[in-house]
Amino acid sequence: MTPPVDPSLNRRKLRLALRHARERAGLSQREAAEQVEWSQSKLIRVETGTVSVSVSDLRALLGLYEVTDPDRVHELEEAARGSKGPSWWSKHHEIVTPQFAQYLGYESAATSVHTYHPIVVPGHLQTRGYAEALLAPRDLSEERTRRVVDLRLERQQRMFDGDEGPVTTFVLDEAAVRREIGGSAVLAEQLQLLLDFAARPRVTIRVLPFAAGAHYSTLGSFVLLGFPDDDDLLYLEHAAGSMTGGENLELLAHYQECFHTIMDLALGETESLDLIGRIRQDLGAR
Repeated sequence: MTPPVDPSLNRRKLRLALRHARERAGLSQREAAEQVEWSQSKLIRVETGTVSVSVSDLRALLGLYEVTDPDRVHELEEAARGSKGPSWWSKHHEIVTPQFAQYLGYESAATSVHTYHPIVVPGHLQTRGYAEALLAPRDLSEERTRRVVDLRLERQQRMFDGDEGPVTTFVLDEAAVRREIGGSAVLAEQLQLLLDFAARPRVTIRVLPFAAGAHYSTLGSFVLLGFPDDDDLLYLEHAAGSMTGGENLELLAHYQECFHTIMDLALGETESLDLIGRIRQDLGAR
């Protein structure tokens, strides 16, 4: 069953619609805020999707921007009503940094997700046993470990279950599918899950072999999110996490080019799954 629309997605719909409507009206943020007697910071928060929008505030902006089509007005009013309330990850607030929470909001709205990981299987695809083994060296409490893993698995469910979701491409370095996180039994279960996910229609899994050599992102993992109605977004995975989009087009272009290069160097889909299957079979034969 497809999960209900998260409030962050409605905030994003309003953010894009109101920004485009203001630009079509030829108004700056300062000018628009002055005409509806808001502070400019309030309008900025609305246009960045960090706050919900009341129906009365929405109507004030739509009137200013001369958005009068009844169907469009109704659609945006429904989005405003649905923009309130916590996002699905809010119950995990103790383990979700503000940067990662912002990223999750974007990921929930993306129509494509392209990611590369050089060291381990990414969180999107992990089994519970693999995730727990990966967290073990961090000396987290049992409760905190459980909460982190629960977050990963709920994120996984929301991305892959149901009839709708992003088109995803995961390129895993050969090291990621050979490193025995948690031992051979845990890795074998993890590799089977990769094979299961790869059989789904919106999921592509490729392996970058050791023979591929060096490339731009040899030392780090990254995610590229694609949107039909907004700039692509780059998320660099490290301790603090960082995102960039239209504000750093040069860096975004570097990683887009990097991903294309990695895809050219990676094994084909069939070859990748054959390799994963062979590694899993070898583990089971021990």
